[in-house]
Amino acid sequence: MSFSCVAASSPVHSVTGKACGWRRHTLACHLTANSHPFKSLHGCSASPSSLQDHQVHSEADYSAGKIEELKKNVGCTLSTDIHSTRSMVLVDTIQRLGISHQFEDELELILDRNPSAAQGDEDDLFSTALRFRLLRQRGYNVDTDVFHKFMDRKGHFKESLSKDLAGLLSLHEASYLGMRDEEVLSQAMGFSEEHLRRSMLNLQPVRAREVNLALEFPRQRRMVRSEARSYIGKYAQESGRISDVLQLATLDFNLVQSQLRIEIAVLRSWWKELGLAEKLSFARDRPLECFLWTVGLFPEPRFSQCRIEIAKTIAILLVIDDVYDIHGSLDELILFTDAVRRWGVEAMEDLPEYMKICYMALYNTTNEIGYRVLKEHGRCIIPELRKTWVDLCEGFLVEARWFSGGVVPEMEEYVGNGVTTAGTYMAFVHAFYLIGSGANKQSSDVVNSCPKLFTSAGRILRLWDDLGTAKVEQERGDVASSIDCYMKEGDGASEAEARLHIRSLIHSSWLDLNGEALAATSLPRSTVDAALNLARAAQAMYQNGDDGRLPSVDQHIHWLLLEPIPQDDHI
Repeated sequence: MSFSCVAASSPVHSVTGKACGWRRHTLACHLTANSHPFKSLHGCSASPSSLQDHQVHSEADYSAGKIEELKKNVGCTLSTDIHSTRSMVLVDTIQRLGISHQFEDELELILDRNPSAAQGDEDDLFSTALRFRLLRQRGYNVDTDVFHKFMDRKGHFKESLSKDLAGLLSLHEASYLGMRDEEVLSQAMGFSEEHLRRSMLNLQPVRAREVNLALEFPRQRRMVRSEARSYIGKYAQESGRISDVLQLATLDFNLVQSQLRIEIAVLRSWWKELGLAEKLSFARDRPLECFLWTVGLFPEPRFSQCRIEIAKTIAILLVIDDVYDIHGSLDELILFTDAVRRWGVEAMEDLPEYMKICYMALYNTTNEIGYRVLKEHGRCIIPELRKTWVDLCEGFLVEARWFSGGVVPEMEEYVGNGVTTAGTYMAFVHAFYLIGSGANKQSSDVVNSCPKLFTSAGRILRLWDDLGTAKVEQERGDVASSIDCYMKEGDGASEAEARLHIRSLIHSSWLDLNGEALAATSLPRSTVDAALNLARAAQAMYQNGDDGRLPSVDQHIHWLLLEPIPQDDHI
């Protein structure tokens, strides 16, 4: 029901019976939330071999030096004629390749100092829709009036546009930045989809695949790091590719991946020392999967320490979820929930032994994160962190009572509680304080109130979780998911109909999320991006369970964390 993809495999059932979703190598360096993106690659290595250590450092030094050289070349190109469509296309390419963190100054010059989709040398459909999408992605609430010139007197998009394939693709991608009650973008989505599907009958295979990908997985909903890996290979085949951009993207991806592997070593060491997997045989043992979630939420290199700490909280969340779902009795779960409310070593005295181990892992890890925030940012945030775990455990207890009483809740009641038990609020609050930047009183008050920005992302996570895990859970004999709730309420609706309805709810939640992202001006951009990225990661992590043709979690782990891009292919 939260940060994970596969139901727990233990055959033991408890009062809930429903498995959730979100569901030391010595390092001679200190990773911080705002450190230089590649600083951690110098002076630290997970390998005990001095020869390997030298090789790693040499490769990192070469890559970092080459990246700086390529950045200068690409930066010059990017800063030339900033009002042109060509410049906007390059911005879009840079973002898609995952290297926008290398060009913050240039992006500020192009986008932040020119926040109008109506400005530019060209005003065709492709250019207008591209500018609109890039600026909305940047946080500017550009008005949909910019598309009126492409509509007839009846308020419909002109049929003459149906022959403009590039324009239709650009319009289609822009339409997924829409909010509720934006009729123009709703029409744009329907119009572009209709004509793009028709066009596929007459396209060459490569172009047809590009169109199909846009229709099935619009850019706004793709996980950032996964899209970068995928597009690097595609960009290498494009006739209009810029060699320096391709080389920079390849080197950057591999160097960041090297940093991620160092972070994985830190996480694995912590997990092994914690010992929960050895002590609690029923609990999930998936540190890599937990870390993949954090790469989805915080893909930029500078969030290194945040990824490690949030992965720790997700790993503990999975264990606690398994306690509630497949091991604890209802009486034991009531005791555990009360202990979390009381929050202290003395609170665990009445717990059974296996719960004491779990409780202390939660208590110590939370306090350690709180100490890190106090040391680095001067804020005491233990009460805020504790509240997120109280809310989470109380939500788990609600589900335990449902299962114990054989209750299939109403759809909205289930989803509302499921947003809490997904761990969304817990992860966002921890990350907000760990990053620290922009954490003033106003933004802290907003974050601590669990704003709609968080709940919209949480609904998408909750619903994708159900689409991805319901089949496995039904085989286990588990109880209600949102699919079951809808089938109960939908007057005999089939599972297929329920799944279509859930997908429509996900789309509606995305409209809310887009709107909240634009409205959240008091929050740091890192927090807003994390909410959007959670919704993207949820689809990437769970879509295989809904459609077996799509990549699995294990494939994502291998592709994004373990397997570098062969440099000879693109350099």
